[in-house]
Amino acid sequence: MKKFLLILFAFLFTTAFSKSLPTEDLHPYHVGSVEFNYNSKTKTFEISGKFFLDDLENALKEKYGKAVHFNDENYKNQINAYLVQYCEEYLKLKSDNKFLKINYIGYEEDSESVNIYLESEKTNPPKKVETAVSMLYNFFDDQMNIIHIIVNGTRKSQRLNYPDRYLYQNF
Repeated sequence: MKKFLLILFAFLFTTAFSKSLPTEDLHPYHVGSVEFNYNSKTKTFEISGKFFLDDLENALKEKYGKAVHFNDENYKNQINAYLVQYCEEYLKLKSDNKFLKINYIGYEEDSESVNIYLESEKTNPPKKVETAVSMLYNFFDDQMNIIHIIVNGTRKSQRLNYPDRYLYQNF
């Protein structure tokens, strides 16, 4: 009987404790990265973003009111549709004071992160690059995005903490 009560107590304690822990947030930091790499052959910026999978799921649900789940093929079309809209709103690029149209290419996922791929319209090699990146700002007020801009092999990086979203670099 003592053994049974001990096991029951351990089970109840473990269950009560585990329910008091936050289950939505699996990591203490909300960090993403976005790279803008100018390709002189195609005269476009190749853009890639990397974000925690659960953070991006939560941000999309908050924005569009419907849950989607990466790593589930049934949601692929809906995720693509959401990411097209989401990137249009939260990711902007200017080259030499001209806004560039950004085209969504697609995404790849693994168990913990999502890579998003985009490409700008054609532009001449820039002397000045301006970005506005506010990915996941709609869900986290402690989001940090690390921005990399690469032009002709010169890489310039900076961290943007919510609410900062603008980055200007001269090349």
